[in-house]
Amino acid sequence: MDFMFYVYALKSLKNNDLYIGYSADLRSRFLTHNNGKVRSTKPNRPWRLVYYEAYLSKEDARKRESQLKKSCYKENLFSRLTCSLK
Repeated sequence: MDFMFYVYALKSLKNNDLYIGYSADLRSRFLTHNNGKVRSTKPNRPWRLVYYEAYLSKEDARKRESQLKKSCYKENLFSRLTCSLK
């Protein structure tokens, strides 16, 4: 059985912050964020999933997460998600 790894973007409904992460279980990780069990996202709950990408390789997902956290790539993602980030 193949596992998928996900790179995702969450938008804070409290202050419009954007959080980028990766996980092998996107649904569970999303609930973990919204239940306040992630220190870095707890203060800005609730979160909404606005974007994700799926990868067969954990290494590829981690590389993409790192890439999206860089400002030039994040700006490109913002421009692609204009309506979703409203």
